[in-house]
Amino acid sequence: MTTSRIFALSGSLRADSHNTRLLRAAQKFNPGGQEIEIYEGLREIPPYDYDLDTLETRPAVVTDLRHRVREADGLLIATPEFNYSVPGVLKNALDWLSTDWTRTEGVPLARKPVAVMGAAPTNFGTVRAQLALRQMLVCTDSDVVVKPEVIVFRSQDRFDDQGNLADEGTIELLQALLTALQEKIDAGRTR
Repeated sequence: MTTSRIFALSGSLRADSHNTRLLRAAQKFNPGGQEIEIYEGLREIPPYDYDLDTLETRPAVVTDLRHRVREADGLLIATPEFNYSVPGVLKNALDWLSTDWTRTEGVPLARKPVAVMGAAPTNFGTVRAQLALRQMLVCTDSDVVVKPEVIVFRSQDRFDDQGNLADEGTIELLQALLTALQEKIDAGRTR
């Protein structure tokens, strides 16, 4: 069995982020066969700048991000919700991952299997943020997992005092999402 490499992005910069905790839970509870790497460099990504988006002028941190996404078998995104949408830092990173003006290297997100989830302390969780994120991923021609939807509402009640995901229903949904992502990865390998 081939181990799949999953690159995981948390859309939150908070040190104690529920979305980063959700990614750690994905590492812990993954159904097997997946190596999940959580990205730690989102804070360093500069604002998207078309004038710098070439092979020669791209910031090194962006080149590294693009390489890591390109090399991964799949992408797992955990998004909080700000102002009924995704946080600006996540949108900015996706902007850097959605281009190939040189037409030489390919768009890192194109046909990339992607799973989306999110946690928020509100009663609606990240419903609107995930909708906005899914719309962006349509534009990038990503291969998005449609179901199950992992919308962790009242997220402060889903984690224990040590920050571990403790809600059995959420753990089951998370495992089902990772299984669905693996199915997309496997389907792409047979094409």
